[in-house]
Amino acid sequence: MKKFEIISKKQLAANVHEYVVYAPMVAKHCLAGQFIILRTDENGERVPFTICDYSRADGTVSILVQEVGYTTLKLSHMNVGDCLADFVGPLGNATDLSKYKNVCLVGGGIGTAVIFPQAKQLYSDKISVDVIVGARNESLLMYVDEFKANCDNLYLVTDDGSNGNKGYVTDILKKLVSDGKKYDCVFAVGPLPMMKAVCALTKELGIDTVVSMNSMMVDGTGMCGCCRLTVGGDTKYACIDGPEFDGHLVDFDEAILRSKTYKEQEQAHLCNLRREYGQD
Repeated sequence: MKKFEIISKKQLAANVHEYVVYAPMVAKHCLAGQFIILRTDENGERVPFTICDYSRADGTVSILVQEVGYTTLKLSHMNVGDCLADFVGPLGNATDLSKYKNVCLVGGGIGTAVIFPQAKQLYSDKISVDVIVGARNESLLMYVDEFKANCDNLYLVTDDGSNGNKGYVTDILKKLVSDGKKYDCVFAVGPLPMMKAVCALTKELGIDTVVSMNSMMVDGTGMCGCCRLTVGGDTKYACIDGPEFDGHLVDFDEAILRSKTYKEQEQAHLCNLRREYGQD
Protein backbone atom coordinates (compact mmCIF):
# COMPACT_ATOMS: atom_id res chain seq x y z
CA MET A 1 0.00 0.00 0.00
CA LYS A 2 1.11 3.53 -0.73
CA LYS A 3 1.46 6.24 1.90
CA PHE A 4 -1.84 8.04 2.49
CA GLU A 5 -3.69 5.74 0.09
CA ILE A 6 -7.47 5.60 0.42
CA ILE A 7 -8.15 1.98 1.37
CA SER A 8 -11.91 2.28 1.73
CA LYS A 9 -14.57 4.84 0.86
CA LYS A 10 -18.11 4.29 2.06
CA GLN A 11 -21.14 6.57 1.82
CA LEU A 12 -22.93 6.70 5.16
CA ALA A 13 -25.51 9.37 4.34
CA ALA A 14 -26.25 12.00 1.72
CA ASN A 15 -22.99 13.89 1.11
CA VAL A 16 -21.26 12.05 3.96
CA HIS A 17 -18.45 9.55 3.34
CA GLU A 18 -16.17 7.53 5.58
CA TYR A 19 -12.58 7.30 4.35
CA VAL A 20 -10.09 4.74 5.64
CA VAL A 21 -6.56 5.97 4.91
CA TYR A 22 -3.29 4.06 5.12
CA ALA A 23 -1.20 6.16 7.53
CA PRO A 24 0.70 3.76 9.84
CA MET A 25 2.65 6.39 11.77
CA VAL A 26 -0.53 8.31 12.58
CA ALA A 27 -2.38 5.09 13.50
CA LYS A 28 0.49 4.07 15.78
CA HIS A 29 0.14 7.12 18.02
CA CYS A 30 -3.40 8.49 17.72
CA LEU A 31 -5.97 8.48 20.53
CA ALA A 32 -9.66 9.31 20.81
CA GLY A 33 -10.29 13.04 20.58
CA GLN A 34 -7.36 13.90 18.33
CA PHE A 35 -7.41 15.07 14.73
CA ILE A 36 -5.39 15.04 11.52
CA ILE A 37 -4.71 17.63 8.84
CA LEU A 38 -4.82 16.60 5.19
CA ARG A 39 -4.33 18.03 1.74
CA THR A 40 -5.97 16.41 -1.27
CA ASP A 41 -3.13 17.47 -3.60
CA GLU A 42 -0.04 19.64 -3.65
CA ASN A 43 -2.11 22.75 -4.35
CA GLY A 44 -4.83 21.89 -1.86
CA GLU A 45 -5.70 23.72 1.32
CA ARG A 46 -4.89 22.25 4.73
CA VAL A 47 -8.05 21.00 6.44
CA PRO A 48 -8.45 19.32 9.86
CA PHE A 49 -10.65 16.24 10.42
CA THR A 50 -11.35 14.39 13.65
CA ILE A 51 -10.09 10.81 13.87
CA CYS A 52 -13.23 8.68 14.13
CA ASP A 53 -11.51 5.28 14.22
CA TYR A 54 -8.12 3.66 13.75
CA SER A 55 -6.37 0.30 13.53
CA ARG A 56 -2.79 0.07 14.73
CA ALA A 57 -2.55 -3.46 13.30
CA ASP A 58 -3.60 -2.37 9.81
CA GLY A 59 -1.95 1.04 9.97
CA THR A 60 -5.17 2.80 9.03
CA VAL A 61 -7.06 5.85 10.22
CA SER A 62 -10.73 6.57 9.52
CA ILE A 63 -12.25 10.01 9.06
CA LEU A 64 -15.84 11.06 8.41
CA VAL A 65 -16.26 13.79 5.80
CA GLN A 66 -19.37 15.81 5.01
CA GLU A 67 -19.39 17.62 1.69
CA VAL A 68 -19.87 21.24 2.70
CA GLY A 69 -16.91 23.16 1.27
CA TYR A 70 -14.12 23.36 -1.30
CA THR A 71 -11.84 20.60 0.02
CA THR A 72 -14.63 18.26 1.07
CA LEU A 73 -16.07 18.45 -2.45
CA LYS A 74 -12.63 17.61 -3.89
CA LEU A 75 -12.43 14.69 -1.45
CA SER A 76 -15.79 13.39 -2.63
CA HIS A 77 -14.28 12.93 -6.10
CA MET A 78 -11.38 10.83 -4.78
CA ASN A 79 -11.76 7.06 -4.71
CA VAL A 80 -10.18 3.87 -3.38
CA GLY A 81 -6.59 3.66 -4.61
CA ASP A 82 -6.12 7.43 -4.80
CA CYS A 83 -3.51 8.97 -2.49
CA LEU A 84 -3.76 12.14 -0.46
CA ALA A 85 -0.85 14.58 -0.69
CA ASP A 86 -0.59 14.92 3.11
CA PHE A 87 -2.14 13.27 6.14
CA VAL A 88 -0.52 14.70 9.26
CA GLY A 89 -1.18 13.81 12.89
CA PRO A 90 -2.17 13.02 15.48
CA LEU A 91 -2.78 16.59 16.60
CA GLY A 92 -4.71 18.11 19.49
CA ASN A 93 -5.14 16.81 23.02
CA ALA A 94 -6.56 13.33 23.54
CA THR A 95 -9.76 12.92 25.53
CA ASP A 96 -9.47 11.96 29.19
CA LEU A 97 -12.74 10.92 30.83
CA SER A 98 -11.07 8.42 33.15
CA LYS A 99 -12.27 10.11 36.34
CA TYR A 100 -15.92 9.51 35.42
CA LYS A 101 -17.93 6.35 36.03
CA ASN A 102 -21.21 7.04 34.22
CA VAL A 103 -20.88 8.90 30.94
CA CYS A 104 -23.45 9.96 28.37
CA LEU A 105 -22.16 10.71 24.87
CA VAL A 106 -24.34 13.03 22.79
CA GLY A 107 -23.77 13.38 19.06
CA GLY A 108 -25.55 15.49 16.50
CA GLY A 109 -25.11 14.95 12.76
CA ILE A 110 -21.43 14.68 11.81
CA GLY A 111 -20.60 14.89 15.53
CA THR A 112 -21.07 11.12 15.64
CA ALA A 113 -17.57 10.89 14.14
CA VAL A 114 -16.17 12.36 17.35
CA ILE A 115 -18.16 10.42 19.92
CA PHE A 116 -17.72 7.00 18.28
CA PRO A 117 -14.06 6.54 19.34
CA GLN A 118 -15.04 7.78 22.79
CA ALA A 119 -17.69 5.07 23.03
CA LYS A 120 -15.20 2.39 21.97
CA GLN A 121 -12.62 3.54 24.50
CA LEU A 122 -15.03 3.90 27.42
CA TYR A 123 -16.77 0.61 26.71
CA SER A 124 -13.47 -1.26 26.47
CA ASP A 125 -12.41 0.32 29.79
CA LYS A 126 -15.61 -1.05 31.41
CA ILE A 127 -16.95 2.45 32.08
CA SER A 128 -20.74 2.77 31.91
CA VAL A 129 -21.57 4.64 28.69
CA ASP A 130 -24.88 5.59 27.11
CA VAL A 131 -25.08 7.19 23.66
CA ILE A 132 -27.65 9.63 22.29
CA VAL A 133 -27.48 10.31 18.55
CA GLY A 134 -29.63 12.90 16.83
CA ALA A 135 -30.09 13.89 13.19
CA ARG A 136 -32.50 15.78 10.97
CA ASN A 137 -33.93 12.54 9.59
CA GLU A 138 -33.39 8.78 9.73
CA SER A 139 -31.14 8.67 6.65
CA LEU A 140 -28.58 10.83 8.47
CA LEU A 141 -28.21 8.53 11.50
CA MET A 142 -24.72 7.02 11.26
CA TYR A 143 -22.73 4.25 13.00
CA VAL A 144 -25.90 2.78 14.51
CA ASP A 145 -24.69 -0.85 14.51
CA GLU A 146 -21.22 0.17 15.62
CA PHE A 147 -22.60 2.13 18.57
CA LYS A 148 -24.83 -0.78 19.58
CA ALA A 149 -21.69 -2.92 19.92
CA ASN A 150 -19.80 -0.29 21.91
CA CYS A 151 -22.14 1.14 24.53
CA ASP A 152 -24.59 0.10 27.23
CA ASN A 153 -27.61 1.87 25.74
CA LEU A 154 -28.19 3.66 22.44
CA TYR A 155 -30.94 6.25 21.97
CA LEU A 156 -31.79 7.59 18.50
CA VAL A 157 -33.85 10.67 17.77
CA THR A 158 -34.67 12.69 14.65
CA ASP A 159 -36.06 16.18 14.11
CA ASP A 160 -38.82 14.86 11.83
CA GLY A 161 -39.56 11.62 13.68
CA SER A 162 -38.74 9.48 10.63
CA ASN A 163 -37.05 6.88 12.86
CA GLY A 164 -40.13 6.69 15.08
CA ASN A 165 -38.74 8.98 17.76
CA LYS A 166 -39.29 12.68 17.12
CA GLY A 167 -37.47 15.33 19.09
CA TYR A 168 -34.02 16.58 19.99
CA VAL A 169 -31.07 15.10 21.87
CA THR A 170 -31.85 17.39 24.80
CA ASP A 171 -35.34 15.87 25.04
CA ILE A 172 -33.84 12.39 25.38
CA LEU A 173 -31.20 13.48 27.90
CA LYS A 174 -33.73 15.33 30.04
CA LYS A 175 -36.08 12.32 30.08
CA LEU A 176 -33.31 9.85 30.96
CA VAL A 177 -32.23 11.96 33.95
CA SER A 178 -35.86 12.48 34.96
CA ASP A 179 -36.38 8.70 34.85
CA GLY A 180 -33.49 8.15 37.25
CA LYS A 181 -30.33 7.95 35.13
CA LYS A 182 -27.35 9.37 36.99
CA TYR A 183 -24.56 10.67 34.78
CA ASP A 184 -21.44 12.30 36.17
CA CYS A 185 -20.35 13.51 32.73
CA VAL A 186 -21.93 14.40 29.39
CA PHE A 187 -19.70 14.61 26.32
CA ALA A 188 -21.47 16.52 23.52
CA VAL A 189 -20.40 17.05 19.92
CA GLY A 190 -22.38 18.50 17.05
CA PRO A 191 -23.60 21.82 15.64
CA LEU A 192 -22.81 24.78 17.88
CA PRO A 193 -26.49 25.52 18.70
CA MET A 194 -26.98 21.88 19.71
CA MET A 195 -23.98 21.93 22.04
CA LYS A 196 -25.15 25.23 23.51
CA ALA A 197 -28.56 23.69 24.26
CA VAL A 198 -27.02 20.57 25.81
CA CYS A 199 -24.75 22.66 28.03
CA ALA A 200 -27.64 24.85 29.17
CA LEU A 201 -29.52 21.70 30.21
CA THR A 202 -26.59 19.98 31.94
CA LYS A 203 -25.71 23.15 33.83
CA GLU A 204 -29.25 23.16 35.17
CA LEU A 205 -28.91 19.47 36.04
CA GLY A 206 -25.47 19.90 37.63
CA ILE A 207 -23.67 17.47 35.30
CA ASP A 208 -20.07 18.05 34.19
CA THR A 209 -20.03 18.59 30.42
CA VAL A 210 -17.25 18.36 27.84
CA VAL A 211 -17.67 19.68 24.28
CA SER A 212 -15.50 19.39 21.19
CA MET A 213 -14.99 22.64 19.30
CA ASN A 214 -13.31 21.00 16.32
CA SER A 215 -15.81 22.52 13.90
CA MET A 216 -14.18 25.92 14.49
CA MET A 217 -10.75 24.81 13.27
CA VAL A 218 -9.25 25.78 9.92
CA ASP A 219 -5.44 25.84 9.94
CA GLY A 220 -5.06 23.45 12.88
CA THR A 221 -1.85 24.98 14.23
CA GLY A 222 -3.06 28.12 16.01
CA MET A 223 -1.63 30.50 13.40
CA CYS A 224 -4.82 31.48 11.56
CA GLY A 225 -6.81 32.37 14.68
CA CYS A 226 -10.09 31.13 13.19
CA CYS A 227 -10.76 28.75 16.07
CA ARG A 228 -10.29 31.43 18.74
CA LEU A 229 -12.76 30.98 21.59
CA THR A 230 -13.60 32.57 24.89
CA VAL A 231 -13.57 29.93 27.60
CA GLY A 232 -14.16 31.05 31.16
CA GLY A 233 -13.28 34.59 30.15
CA ASP A 234 -9.91 33.56 28.67
CA THR A 235 -8.93 33.34 25.01
CA LYS A 236 -8.30 29.78 23.84
CA TYR A 237 -7.64 28.12 20.50
CA ALA A 238 -9.50 24.89 19.71
CA CYS A 239 -6.62 23.37 17.74
CA ILE A 240 -3.87 23.78 20.34
CA ASP A 241 -5.69 24.20 23.67
CA GLY A 242 -8.42 21.71 22.79
CA PRO A 243 -10.28 20.67 20.81
CA GLU A 244 -12.26 19.80 23.97
CA PHE A 245 -13.32 22.22 26.70
CA ASP A 246 -15.59 22.52 29.71
CA GLY A 247 -18.89 23.22 27.96
CA HIS A 248 -20.20 25.36 30.79
CA LEU A 249 -17.34 27.82 30.28
CA VAL A 250 -17.55 28.22 26.48
CA ASP A 251 -19.06 31.44 25.11
CA PHE A 252 -21.27 29.80 22.48
CA ASP A 253 -22.93 33.03 21.34
CA GLU A 254 -19.54 34.42 20.35
CA ALA A 255 -18.51 31.14 18.69
CA ILE A 256 -21.72 30.94 16.66
CA LEU A 257 -21.33 34.54 15.49
CA ARG A 258 -17.69 34.03 14.48
CA SER A 259 -18.45 30.77 12.65
CA LYS A 260 -20.54 32.76 10.14
CA THR A 261 -17.84 35.34 9.32
CA TYR A 262 -16.70 33.93 5.97
CA LYS A 263 -19.82 32.01 5.01
CA GLU A 264 -20.44 34.01 1.80
CA GLN A 265 -16.83 33.63 0.63
CA GLU A 266 -16.82 29.91 1.38
CA GLN A 267 -20.04 29.43 -0.58
CA ALA A 268 -18.65 31.35 -3.57
CA HIS A 269 -15.48 29.24 -3.53
CA LEU A 270 -17.55 26.05 -3.40
CA CYS A 271 -19.75 27.17 -6.32
CA ASN A 272 -16.65 27.81 -8.46
CA LEU A 273 -15.38 24.30 -7.81
CA ARG A 274 -18.78 22.77 -8.57
CA ARG A 275 -18.70 24.52 -11.94
CA GLU A 276 -15.29 22.93 -12.57
CA TYR A 277 -16.79 19.49 -11.89
CA GLY A 278 -19.85 20.25 -14.01
CA GLN A 279 -22.17 20.15 -11.02
CA ASP A 280 -23.53 23.67 -11.32
